[in-house]
Amino acid sequence: MQDSGMNSEHHIEARGLNKKFGYKTALRNIDISLQEGDSLALFGPNGAGKSTLIQVLCSLLQPTSGSVRIAGYEARHDREALHQIIGLIAHQTFLYPHLTAYENLKFYGAMYGVARLDARIKDVLDLVGLRDYTNDTVQNFSRGMQQRLSIGRAIIHDPVIMFLDEPFTGLDQQGREDFIRLILQFRDQGKTVIMASHDLPLGLELCNRAAILKAGEMVYQQDVAHISKNDFRQIYARQIGEHGLPLQVV
Repeated sequence: MQDSGMNSEHHIEARGLNKKFGYKTALRNIDISLQEGDSLALFGPNGAGKSTLIQVLCSLLQPTSGSVRIAGYEARHDREALHQIIGLIAHQTFLYPHLTAYENLKFYGAMYGVARLDARIKDVLDLVGLRDYTNDTVQNFSRGMQQRLSIGRAIIHDPVIMFLDEPFTGLDQQGREDFIRLILQFRDQGKTVIMASHDLPLGLELCNRAAILKAGEMVYQQDVAHISKNDFRQIYARQIGEHGLPLQVV
């Protein structure tokens, strides 16, 4: 699909996004422009619209109005092609509990047409630290192990764009450190990343752009190179209010 109103140079471009659920407005006139290789940290209190925005960008939800183009694809019309190039880590793991770790990855890898799938599954299980649990069923996994496998599910097809919605949920310290290294690897590989997080310092460390959502509005966007952690804490407090500050602000 072609849309002459959007810039083809942008890897992710959203214009005038609005999303309503009945009488409730979840997103208000959101604009985003990211180049290939950019990484955007989305901050905001619970209910600000971060998850809704990610779901709209991934085409899991249709916007009430506005447009989204991802890597040249019109999200509203090119959903199948779009899903071949994106990876999503969300609150829901999208895993099948009665299947093993291997079977889950085989299902998703086959769906994406991954070449040399068995070898890829082994590599991914190594990356997420689950090689020793290859043949264990997911229903017996801890929440952290499920999150690790969900990361594997999201990267099995080597997507060029990653959407991360609170990706550290359930991970222990080792899992957290492993996944930080993986996100840095995404960045080194030139992947484009959008990450919703409550951890201000970590988001600023991992991403080159930062944005703040409040009540569905994008109230702040800036290059991370232009802000310090202390300055950003103050900016966040002004935009959200001290009562909305996350715990991870040191």
